[in-house]
Amino acid sequence: MTDITSTTPALRVRDLTKIYRIKGPAPDKTALKSINLEVKHGSFFGLLGPNGAGKSTLINIIAGLVNKTSGEVQICGFDTVKDMRAARSAVGVVPQELNLDAFFTPREVMEFQAGLYGVPKSERRTDEILAAMGLSDKADVYARTLSGGMRRRLLVAKAMVHRPEVLILDEPTAGVDIELRQQLWNYVKKLNEEGTTIILTTHYLEEAEELCDTIAIINHGEVVACEPTEALLGKIDIKNVCLLLGHDITEVPEHLKQFNATLSHGRRINISYHPSETKMAKILTAAADDGLDIVDLTTEEPDLEDAFLQMTSSG
Repeated sequence: MTDITSTTPALRVRDLTKIYRIKGPAPDKTALKSINLEVKHGSFFGLLGPNGAGKSTLINIIAGLVNKTSGEVQICGFDTVKDMRAARSAVGVVPQELNLDAFFTPREVMEFQAGLYGVPKSERRTDEILAAMGLSDKADVYARTLSGGMRRRLLVAKAMVHRPEVLILDEPTAGVDIELRQQLWNYVKKLNEEGTTIILTTHYLEEAEELCDTIAIINHGEVVACEPTEALLGKIDIKNVCLLLGHDITEVPEHLKQFNATLSHGRRINISYHPSETKMAKILTAAADDGLDIVDLTTEEPDLEDAFLQMTSSG
């Protein structure tokens, strides 16, 4: 790994803008608008946003695959333009596209990639990484014979051959079954615990909520949120409560109508409310005024999907 201090940000993005110049009468497309981000060394960082938000453009600029229009990107303190070689050595990228040579075996893919990064044969971890990705029994078969999920795991393995300080995972579990997804995350979490900074993009919001300590949400080329995951969830001003009654009723009682309550299955009253405006005690007082026989009460906290929708619904 690159020799950096723990105080050096794993990734620093300053005023990053990317404009795609369009030939003809069509207007130019601004994919990124003065993006600013900082990822701490050792973080498990989530980068979320709807399709077309600019996530892939940002990742491709970090990886050196797309030229920025303006701004600055540093990986482990190395500028991706001025210190290109050091910056690229510090990062491993797992792309969305399955870009593998169909006639290479997984072992050959790993050895070739290690050679490109100048990893001495004595320091290569081909068998270890293939085993961690569940590919040991496929190490010597052509990549074209692998399933889509296996090819994606091979891309993850390929990105780790040079022990990068920063590992970027762009939708790594798309097409991967649940068991193998869990195996992948176990290994990635181990890498993170050992000091590797993980940057994850995913449409599986429950994964980001479980894994990431910090979340950034990008929409229309702009960062609309970047906070510790718990703080982001704490800003969602919505909560759900379900009152289970001891007997069936035919309609929502009078005092609970003010909360836009709904009735389901005859004895479940569901209420979505804003904690900043309405206290739970007020709901329970209204239920008592209605003389309801409540046998159980459950509440549901907001999740990352709620935050995602709330942050990206405008504009």
